[in-house]
Amino acid sequence: MIKKEFEKYISNYQDFPKKGILFRDILPILANPRIFDNLINEMTKDKFLNECDAIIAIDARGFIFGTAIAIKLAKPLILARKPGKLPGELISKEYQLEYGNNGLSLQREALKGFNKFSIVDDLLATGGTVNCVSQILMEQQKKILGLSVVVELLDLNGSKNFKFPVSSQIKF
Repeated sequence: MIKKEFEKYISNYQDFPKKGILFRDILPILANPRIFDNLINEMTKDKFLNECDAIIAIDARGFIFGTAIAIKLAKPLILARKPGKLPGELISKEYQLEYGNNGLSLQREALKGFNKFSIVDDLLATGGTVNCVSQILMEQQKKILGLSVVVELLDLNGSKNFKFPVSSQIKF
C-alpha cells in the first residue's frame, strides 16, 4: 500500500530529454519530507543493503537516495561519477543509455577494504548505467549483492541484465 502512495509523487514528462522518452521525475518526492523518509525506510529494508560492506550511489540522483540510505544504515558511501568529476586514480567505463552514451568512474582507493557492494540509483531503465558500475566492480573481483532503485521501468527489461537481486519501490 505504501508503494502506491509513492507513485503519486512521480511526475511524467513526455519527450524529455528527447522525443519518444517518457521521463519519470522523482524530484517531487524530495519536496515532501514525510514521503521521502517513508521511501528511505522502505528501501533500507532490503537484505542486501544491510549485508553489504559499502553502498555505491550512481551520479546524480542516486546520490540523494544512496546518501540517505548510507546514513540510516551506517554504511560507507562510494560515488560512481560521470567523466571528469572525480580526482585521483580512477577506474572508468563507458556505457549506452536509451538516449545516448556516457561513462562512469570510481576512485580505485575508495574500493579498497570492501568486497561486497550494493548499488543505489533513482531509476532503472535499460540497465546500462548499473551494468557499467557492475562491470567495474566485477573487474576488481568485487561482489554485488543487489541493486536498489526508486523506480523501475518494466517494459525496458533492465533488471533482466543482472545476476543479482533488484529491489524497486515503484514499477511502471
